[in-house]
Amino acid sequence: MTAPVTGAVVAPGSKSQTNRALLLAALSGGKCTVAGAPASRDTALMVGALRSLGVPVRGAGELIEVGAHDGWRGGTEVDVGLAGTVMRFVPPAAVLAAGPVRFDGDPRARERPMGPVLDGLRALGARVETHGIGDNLPFTLHGTGGLPGGEVVLDASGSSQFVSGLLLSGAAYDKGLTVHHDGRPVPSLPHIEMTVEMLRAAGVEVDDGEPNTWRVSAGPIAARDWTVEPDLSNASVYLAAAAITGGRVTVLGWPTASTQPGAAILGVLDQFGATVTPGPDGMTVTGPDRLRGVDVDLHDVGELAPTIAALAALADGPSRLRGIAHLRGHETDRLAALATELSALGADATETPDGLAIRPRPLHGRPDRLWGAYADHRMATAGALLGLVIPGVTVDDIGCTDKTIPDFPGRWAALVSDNSRSGDTGS
Repeated sequence: MTAPVTGAVVAPGSKSQTNRALLLAALSGGKCTVAGAPASRDTALMVGALRSLGVPVRGAGELIEVGAHDGWRGGTEVDVGLAGTVMRFVPPAAVLAAGPVRFDGDPRARERPMGPVLDGLRALGARVETHGIGDNLPFTLHGTGGLPGGEVVLDASGSSQFVSGLLLSGAAYDKGLTVHHDGRPVPSLPHIEMTVEMLRAAGVEVDDGEPNTWRVSAGPIAARDWTVEPDLSNASVYLAAAAITGGRVTVLGWPTASTQPGAAILGVLDQFGATVTPGPDGMTVTGPDRLRGVDVDLHDVGELAPTIAALAALADGPSRLRGIAHLRGHETDRLAALATELSALGADATETPDGLAIRPRPLHGRPDRLWGAYADHRMATAGALLGLVIPGVTVDDIGCTDKTIPDFPGRWAALVSDNSRSGDTGS
């Protein structure tokens, strides 16, 4: 067993809150600041997208200043990278520009679904021209300086971002916006709750009293300053390091209440047998002598699945991760990737229709095979986590963590303090 990991960490700001705040600041047309933003790739991509559309933005992390402007500019291109919050949040705002706006991104981004957003925009009066296969990237929006708005019905069972992306710009449409979801339950509903809360904080009237229906009234979006919380989903891997090694880790500045789905990691760690202790400085997790198997529905918190799967692979009993079929459409097919990488270490990990089944087996690193990150930040951090207790685990692309966590390798090394007792994070 590795030496227990102990220490305190400051988690970077929430990329989910940051990119919502940046877009709302730009939609306000006024001068705003966003404090606590992570200096990550997703943040930089949102800043770049807004600049492409004529919004003056200074900075790319920690403190970002959004300047006043008179409207959105067309005749431009937007690089979404692999950021779901850019590829799905910016197009509904870009229809307000006068002129065409072309969107494209990383190769994997071209495989991620966009149909519900683009179909929704068409139903609201936008003209969308696609250039690839179906309604995926790349595509061009032909803006006319505004959008009639109104009601739209869509299937958001693939991602809550389909709803949030439309809601964020709905107040800027002539008739406002009503979104009806028709399909299987929407995953990650707390992210939509975050969107609604932030819209209301910007003075927008939102009615979410009817299930699967959200109504945004037309009207101004207030120019205000935003302070971003620590990213609780990213912080989960640090707390998991305590659970997996029998150590004790505190995430400083953990909010007393939050709409972030990542807060759910606390209840799952408790089920694994860890001790969760809130305090005046933050949230502390103390690891158990052994991890228990868990049976958890992660439908609303699928982003935690890679971290939880890593813990489950080291538990002394079987685990089931349920409700996460939608993860097949994330940065990579996370269910297939987790099953493949855990099995390569000797785990009994199999896909189910809506998740993963993981049973106890001895695990071992392989000198002939690296842990695959699949250009997915959460796959990379899951590999780093397993490397704490399984000698020989090396992540093939730890650099992809810069998508949401600035300098994860440095932060991780500072926490574990002695790389000789942990797996190499790789390069």
